[in-house]
Amino acid sequence: MHRQALKQAKSATKAQRASPKTQRKNKQSLTAKKRRFSTTPPPSSGVKSFGVIGAGQMGTGIAIVAANVSKLPVTLVDVNQSSLDNAEKFLANLMSKDVTKGKITREAADEALSRISYSTDMGAFNKTQFIVEAATEDLALKQKIFTSLDQIAPEGAILGTNTSSISITKIAAATSRPQDVIGMHFMNPVPVMKLVEIIPGLRTSIPTLTTTLALSAEMGKTTTQSRDFPGFIANRVLMPYINEAVFVLQEGIATAQDIDTTMKLGTNVPMGPLTLADFIGLDTCLSIMKVLHAGSGGDSEYRPSPLLQQYVDAGYLGKKTGRGFYDYAPKM
Repeated sequence: MHRQALKQAKSATKAQRASPKTQRKNKQSLTAKKRRFSTTPPPSSGVKSFGVIGAGQMGTGIAIVAANVSKLPVTLVDVNQSSLDNAEKFLANLMSKDVTKGKITREAADEALSRISYSTDMGAFNKTQFIVEAATEDLALKQKIFTSLDQIAPEGAILGTNTSSISITKIAAATSRPQDVIGMHFMNPVPVMKLVEIIPGLRTSIPTLTTTLALSAEMGKTTTQSRDFPGFIANRVLMPYINEAVFVLQEGIATAQDIDTTMKLGTNVPMGPLTLADFIGLDTCLSIMKVLHAGSGGDSEYRPSPLLQQYVDAGYLGKKTGRGFYDYAPKM
């Protein structure tokens, strides 16, 4: 007993004598092992410029929230000029509607729109502090974009991705600065939905996380945090629900209308799963289910419905194409 007590005393003395540098290393190692999932955001993110890649529905929504709510200068980049033109027209109409409804003054709306610049060149991000990618849900495409951003964005810039299911760690691996890469999953439509899922990758730094949380608050959003696993929180729960509804339709158990009505009135949700799928985009739903299926090692629980695949193959992608599980074509 005496020898054991003496040994413990020596160990304690050695720990006390450890150099400050060694103590810092030990503390950093402990922090890495016990990565926090919530931090208190600083009073200000410190972000002075904002960029978005992808002028689709999500990217356009993110851009106007940053410009209108956070009052940030925004650069919206897309390789397709017609997409940028459409985004500019859409935002002008959106802000005009808000003026008509009394949600914003004409002067404030014009100021918000003036904060957004448009470009087909990613080189426009060479001085941008915070960039969010909102391209198609495809890993290879996102990795290509992040490799380019790595060469263009200034040192210390945060590179966010709006992916709804793809591994942040895999996307970050395409750069030489994975500590600056983070998931920032906005909900659709961005100006309306209050939530942003924040997903740190395996090598995302604490400063990147805290800045992202602070910026999200400045954009008027509530945040939740998820570990970097397929589907994160929202789509890990939502997509299998939608996929199962498609299986019910596929097997002839009920019509689309009866499936949606049952879930709306039976569970008090604002819209049924098939209507929601049409709004999200059936191609997006299919892509996420494939990520979940692959990420689970092929678990049959996440097998995409063959009918969902068939609709996507037919070009029935939902409301954006005028046809999904429902027909949205204008009535003659």
